[in-house]
Amino acid sequence: MIKFFTVFSFVLVFSFNTTYAQNYSTHQVKEGETIESIAKRYYVTPFDIYGLNPEVKKGLKANTVLIIPISKAVKPTVTTTKELQGFKNHRTSRKETLYGIAKQYGVTEDEIKKHNTFLYANTLNKGDKLQIPVFKEMQVVASEERTKTYMVQPKEGKWRIAYKFGISVEELETLNPNMGETLQEGQQIYVPNIEKTDEKIVDEKYSYYEVLPKEGFYRLKIKLGLEQAELEALNPGLKETGLKVGMVLKIPFTTSVGIGNEGTTTDLSTKIKDSKTKHIAVMLPFRLNRVDFDSISGTKNSINKDRYLQASLDFHSGILMAIDSLKKLGVSLKVDVYDTRYEVSEVSKIIQSHDFKSVDAVIGPLTPNCYEKVASELRAFNVPVISLIGSNLQLRDNEFQSLPADDLLKAKVINYVKADTTVDNVVIISDSENVAVSNELKREFFSAKQVFSRKNKEGKDSYFVTVEDIRAHLKQGKNLVFLETKNAGFISNVTSLLNSLMQNGNREENNEGIRIVLTTTNKNAAFDGDDINNNELSALHFTFAANSKMYNESDNNSFVNAYTKVYNITPNKRATRGFDLTMDVVLRLVTSEDMYLSVNETPLTEYVENKFAYKKKLIGGYYNDTAYLLKYHDLDIVEVK
Repeated sequence: MIKFFTVFSFVLVFSFNTTYAQNYSTHQVKEGETIESIAKRYYVTPFDIYGLNPEVKKGLKANTVLIIPISKAVKPTVTTTKELQGFKNHRTSRKETLYGIAKQYGVTEDEIKKHNTFLYANTLNKGDKLQIPVFKEMQVVASEERTKTYMVQPKEGKWRIAYKFGISVEELETLNPNMGETLQEGQQIYVPNIEKTDEKIVDEKYSYYEVLPKEGFYRLKIKLGLEQAELEALNPGLKETGLKVGMVLKIPFTTSVGIGNEGTTTDLSTKIKDSKTKHIAVMLPFRLNRVDFDSISGTKNSINKDRYLQASLDFHSGILMAIDSLKKLGVSLKVDVYDTRYEVSEVSKIIQSHDFKSVDAVIGPLTPNCYEKVASELRAFNVPVISLIGSNLQLRDNEFQSLPADDLLKAKVINYVKADTTVDNVVIISDSENVAVSNELKREFFSAKQVFSRKNKEGKDSYFVTVEDIRAHLKQGKNLVFLETKNAGFISNVTSLLNSLMQNGNREENNEGIRIVLTTTNKNAAFDGDDINNNELSALHFTFAANSKMYNESDNNSFVNAYTKVYNITPNKRATRGFDLTMDVVLRLVTSEDMYLSVNETPLTEYVENKFAYKKKLIGGYYNDTAYLLKYHDLDIVEVK
């Protein structure tokens, strides 16, 4: 067993050393050198060196041996030449050889013979007087052999060129220290002298992401939703090189984090190109068979008692407003509306008794089981089925999940906090049901302090914390506080204490001020409870991610005005969502060949309260990959740009 372990250890060490030799070199620091100068010499970034040598962040000392990653930015060829400076005299002794003398003086045997020509015909003997040449070594850099000039093409930026030649943005900047922040068409720069066939092509069907400092595969999984194996499959060579700061990665199409396509919305109403009649179906659980139509009061009671009917009517009212708006845009539309009755069996009857092969898209059904049945049955006809609600769907290849997933909302908040360089301190407050979320945040913000709800005698949450529980963890400057709970009482307790601490802290003498921003990775219904003080949330600039925003009545929105005129009431979120989703689906159909092709042709759309940026799973359907970041400001909820 011991012998086996020894052999196994040797194999591990040998394998590591082989990999190390392929991907890294070493450098012994000389007096006066800096991390920046060393990085420039090896065509890497300071972050690359710090990542492999974290101890030098405290200071760089002479003779320290650094591990240096081998850059893909091809280094210039350096050749060494010798310049004769003079001679040293040497008298040979017994048993000395020409080889030994050459090694002693650091020259070659041929160089000794060249200046002592008698050695060409005679052997070396004791007492021979030799002139040993003394050389000065000179290094000649031949940069033109390993790099080449490249002319910047239209619309090309640094990241496109870096990706094209397989280097990081920092490496490109190292090769071109005077290239400037913005590249101009026709500008000439230096790039690695690789073969034309080795140059990568930027495929517009994908997005691209630039790796940030301290980002490993785990953090990229949280941010991009991609496993390490998926990233390596999309980026050949990544498995060998590993992640590097500034490296540009190909990722599935997205508008959330990709380079160069963030925040660019498309107004499809100005791009209509298909005049053919589009056929859509709407499926909702009206349950009209349960409605009492004998009297107005009976009908009202039926509506008030049936929450599915209420929701269906709300969505349907918004859909009708969208149909009217689309007709005004000149769109020819056929719409079938079906009552699913909240019964899977009724859904089966609808599909069996109607021809769905000619349907361009189905919106709904509203309830999970009925939705699953429709998506499954219509998959054979390749009919796209768009969900009205639900963020954790099975997602077959004909499904479109229109609500952003909870993980996307969480990632949006975490990435926002990471990008905020003004944050001085992070505190995480949670109850026992959210310990996992608290620990996940702790891994993301390793210096953050965790605070948990107090417990009662039975060891269960009492859903409160004290002033002292929080005060000890606050610092002067900007404190970012995560609050993870679904308990309205706990939210009320924490927001009240945070406001008090912020106000009292700022009144103390010799205090530079305590600022607190409240956030959460899950803005649930508890934050909208009657016991929650919106003034306190506003004072804390409460920030959160959401799948929709609230329209501003002062914007004089045409949909809101038209809806109010028709129904004598302002539209609620369901009515607005019905309008936004219907507008998006139909406009995608009349501006692209079909719903599927619209995903790449129309990256991001936005309407009254909702925006849509569909991204396809590697195996499966499509999901909405964009969300809003919102905050309370002066008692309003505004978008964080």
